[in-house]
Amino acid sequence: MNEPKASMRTPLGRVRSLGSSHSGTSDFWRQRLTAVAMTLLIVPVIVIVLMLIGRNQAGAAQILGSLPIAIVLLLFIVASAWHMKIGMQVVIEDYVHNEKLKLVSIMLNNFFSVAVALASTYAILKLSSGV
Repeated sequence: MNEPKASMRTPLGRVRSLGSSHSGTSDFWRQRLTAVAMTLLIVPVIVIVLMLIGRNQAGAAQILGSLPIAIVLLLFIVASAWHMKIGMQVVIEDYVHNEKLKLVSIMLNNFFSVAVALASTYAILKLSSGV
């Protein structure tokens, strides 16, 4: 019989950074990273929204057409969509127990997150290009 190989590593050393899927804590840290990014970007986004209050469509298009404002909004959109995708995936993985339904739900979550990000990015780019 094959005997298990003796390891010099402690049990904690063998499992550190590895979850049940052997991907470790990368999703945890990515979600924290996107949360910090959104926290830093929320003040400029609120200022931009306050600048839009009371403006007509031409005034709003002029404000949103500014390059720095477009960059801030694009960064916020990317961080928000990524954060949303990771958060929903964790909920699905934790609470959906049927494997086929879990797979379909994760796929739909990915498609939805990308669709939201692409639609929002398209809108900002269209406004910032003046078309």
